[in-house]
Amino acid sequence: MKNLPTNYIFALLVLFSTFFPTITAANGKENAMTADNNEKIIRAFVSSWSELDVDKLVSYFSEDGTYYNMPTQPIKGHENLKRFIAGFIRNWSSTNWEIINLIAKDDVVMVERIDRTIVNGKEINLPCFGIFEMKEGKIIEWRDYFDLATYTNALEK
Repeated sequence: MKNLPTNYIFALLVLFSTFFPTITAANGKENAMTADNNEKIIRAFVSSWSELDVDKLVSYFSEDGTYYNMPTQPIKGHENLKRFIAGFIRNWSSTNWEIINLIAKDDVVMVERIDRTIVNGKEINLPCFGIFEMKEGKIIEWRDYFDLATYTNALEK
């Protein structure tokens, strides 16, 4: 830039500063639209659990999506997810997941919820916190946190 005339450099700076807010605003709008879309997808996913339809639940994940049900090992890929979720819900007669708080920013959605489930005839109200990482409208990683003792103690009553 040393060899460019000062007025040329000034013109470039003015031009750049004129367009920079537009670029930032456009990116901000795009990120807000992505966050809104991801929020809708995750709300639908949470609601879909009440159907206990394994294929439908797995369809929300990318082909190589991963589910970290934190007390267990991570599960990756559609076939593994189908087996895991089918086994997990095998003894459930119903479930309804209540969203307490949901925050979406770009490709991350965080959901605080209470999973109200009937397992082997026993009612379990399990507070959970899930973090979803999204890509192109699919879950690429879901990390779910809860107190396993709350779940197991309710089963033993």
